[in-house]
Amino acid sequence: MTSAHPSGPETTARPSIRSHHGDDVVDDYEWLRAKEDPDVLAHLEAENAYTDERTAHLAPLRQRIFDEIKGRTLETDLSVPTRQGAWWYYGRTVEGKQYGIHCRAPLAAEDDWTPPSLSPGVDVPGEVVLLDGNLEADGHEFFSLGSFDVSTDGTRLLYGIDTEGDERYTLRIRDLRTGTDLDDVIEGTSAGACFSPDGSAVVYTTVDDAWRPDTVWLHEVGTDASGDTTLFHEPDERYWVGAGFTRSERYLVIEAGSSITTEEYLVPASDLRAEPRSIWPRREGVEYSATHAIVGGEDVLYILHNDGALDFEVVRVAASDPTGAREIVLPHRPGRRLLDVSAFRDWAVVSYRRDGLARMGTLSYETNDVHELDFPEELYTAGAGGNPEWAPPLIRLGYGSFVTPGTVYDYDVATGEFLLRKRQSVLGGYDPADYEQRRDWATASDGTRVPVSLIWKRSFGEPGAGAPRPVHLYGYGSYEHSIEPGFSVARLSMLDRGVVFAIAHVRGGGEMGRQWYEDGKLARKRNTFTDFITVARHLVDIGATSPALLVAEGGSAGGLLMGAVANLAPELFAGILADVPFVDALTTILDPSLPLTVIEWDEWGDPLHDAEVYAYMKSYTPYENVRPGVDYPRILAVTSLNDTRVYYVEPAKWVARLRAVGADALLKCEMVAGHGGVSGRYNAWHQRAFELAWMLDVLGLADA
Repeated sequence: MTSAHPSGPETTARPSIRSHHGDDVVDDYEWLRAKEDPDVLAHLEAENAYTDERTAHLAPLRQRIFDEIKGRTLETDLSVPTRQGAWWYYGRTVEGKQYGIHCRAPLAAEDDWTPPSLSPGVDVPGEVVLLDGNLEADGHEFFSLGSFDVSTDGTRLLYGIDTEGDERYTLRIRDLRTGTDLDDVIEGTSAGACFSPDGSAVVYTTVDDAWRPDTVWLHEVGTDASGDTTLFHEPDERYWVGAGFTRSERYLVIEAGSSITTEEYLVPASDLRAEPRSIWPRREGVEYSATHAIVGGEDVLYILHNDGALDFEVVRVAASDPTGAREIVLPHRPGRRLLDVSAFRDWAVVSYRRDGLARMGTLSYETNDVHELDFPEELYTAGAGGNPEWAPPLIRLGYGSFVTPGTVYDYDVATGEFLLRKRQSVLGGYDPADYEQRRDWATASDGTRVPVSLIWKRSFGEPGAGAPRPVHLYGYGSYEHSIEPGFSVARLSMLDRGVVFAIAHVRGGGEMGRQWYEDGKLARKRNTFTDFITVARHLVDIGATSPALLVAEGGSAGGLLMGAVANLAPELFAGILADVPFVDALTTILDPSLPLTVIEWDEWGDPLHDAEVYAYMKSYTPYENVRPGVDYPRILAVTSLNDTRVYYVEPAKWVARLRAVGADALLKCEMVAGHGGVSGRYNAWHQRAFELAWMLDVLGLADA
C-alpha cells in the first residue's frame, strides 16, 4: 500500500509485463488502473492529502484569487436572448448559485428581432423558467447538462443530465404547459439529443462499451424507451456517430466519422423511419459535411469537403442526387482553411481561418461571393452562434480578444451594421487600455515559423524590453484544435501580478490550416513538442523571460505535450501544470477495449498492429520516458476519477514514476468529476484559483 513520507506517498511497485512486437516492458504502476480496488482509492486519497499538505501555505493566496475572480464577475446576470419560434430564450445566473437557470419570454410581435433589454434581478414580463440547474443538481456533487432542446411549437423541453461526470446522460421530457415531466425516461445516452420538428419524437445516440457513440435511436414521446427504434448503427470501431436536423427542418442528418473520413446520411423529417440515404459514400481520407438550403425553389446541399482540396472547398449539389453534378462555390485556396458552411433561407454563413485567425463571412446564393466581416484587433476570436431560426435578418455572433471581454453582436446582413447586444461585465475597474497584446513568431530548426500570442499588463513593461518577466505559456497541438486568443477573467489575477500570458500555436493544432495539423500528428507528432520548446526558447532568447520564470500549462492532449517537454527540455521550465493529461498514451492506445482507443489510431497511429508506430510512440510518450538523473521542473497533475476520455490512472502512474526518480510532482484527483473537471461555477473558480496559486508559487510570486 502507500505510506506518507516527506517526499510524498510511496507507490508500491507491483510489476506487470506489457509485451508487443517483441518488446517486454515492465510497468510497476499499472495496478493503479483498478478503479474499484480499495488500495487504489486509498492511494488517490493519500495523494490528495499530500498535495493539500504541500500547498497548505497557499491557502490565503488561493482565497485572494478566488475573491478576485468572484469580485470581477457580475454574479447575477443574464445572457442575450435568442429568438426561436414565438419566444426569446436566455439564461440567468444568480449570486450564490452554482448553476444557470434556463428561461424564456414571449415575443412582443412576430416581426420582433430586437432582443428584450434584460436587467439582473428584474423580472421579465411573461418569463417562464424552463429548467433550474440548481434544483436539478440538488443532492449531487456533480451536475452536467448534456442535452437541452425545445420543440418547435414550444410546448415541450428535452433535457439530459449527468450526475457522475462519466458523460452518460439521462433524458427526460418536460411539458412546458404544465411544468411537469412526462413518464419518458431514457438512460445512458450521449449528449446532443433533439426533438423531431413536430415534437412527437426524440432522436438520440448511445455509446458502446468503448464509450464510442455508435447508434442513433428514435423515441416516440409517451412510449417506453424499451421500444425505441434503431435508426442507424455504425459497426466500424473507428467511427463515431451523431445526428441532428437541418435548420430548414427538412432533413435529419446522420453523420458517421473517424478522424480522417466522413459519411453523412439524409433522412426526410417527414418519414424518420425511412432508410438513411448516403450523401457521398465514404472514402478513406475524405471528410465532408453538408448543409441544406433552398435555392431557386430547388433543394440543394452545400458540401464542405477535402477531396483533392487540402484546405477544403465548398460545392453545391442537388439534394435529390448528391453524387451527381457539382458546382464549385468556394474553390480550394491554400492558406484559407474552410471550416463550416451554415445555410439559412436567404444566405449562408461561412467560417474559415486565414493567417492564424478565425474569419467569417456571408455567402450569396446568387453570386457565390463571400462578404467577409471585418474585426478591428490584431488578435481576436469570432464566430457565429445561437442562430436557430431559418429566415432571420440578423446573424448572432460572438467576439472577443485577450483584452476585449466576450461580446455578443447581431450583424445586419442587409446593412452591414454590427448591433452590440452585450459585452461581458468585468467589475472592479477593468480597463482594456491597461493591457496589450501582440503576435510573435518563433523559428523552428526546420525553418517553420510558429505563431505566439502574448498579453501583458502595460505597467510592467513590454516583454523583452527590460528584465526577464514571469511567463505562463500555454499549449495544446492536437486534433486540428485551435487555441484562440480569448478573454479570461481568471487570467487577470496573473497579469495584474506581472505575469505575461502566451499561447504557443504549435503544429498539430489548426491555427495555420490543415497542413499545420498534418505536420503535428502520426509520424510527425514530435513537431508538436519541439515547436513548444522552440517558443519557450524564443521567449528566453528575446529576453521576455528566463527558465526560472517560465511555467507551462496544457490539458488532455496538451497534457501529453506537457509530459513530453518535461522529458525533452526540463531545463527550460520552472514548473509544469498538466490538466487531465494524456501521459500514458502508448498503454492506452495499445488497448482497443479502452474508451475511444480505436478512434484515436487515426490521430496517433496504431501501435498494436504496427511495430514502427509502436517504436515511435514509445520514443515520446511521457510515462515511458521518465528517467533518473534528470532535474525535472516542479509538476502538478490534475485529474478526475470519473474521466472517461483520459483515465485518472495515466497521471497517477506518471506522478508515481516521476517521484520515484526524485521529481517534485504532485497529483490532485477530483473524486467526483469528469474530463471537464468539477461542476458548478464557484467550484470551478476554486479549482482555477488552486492552479493559479500553484503557478504563482513556482514563479516566486506567492506573496504578490
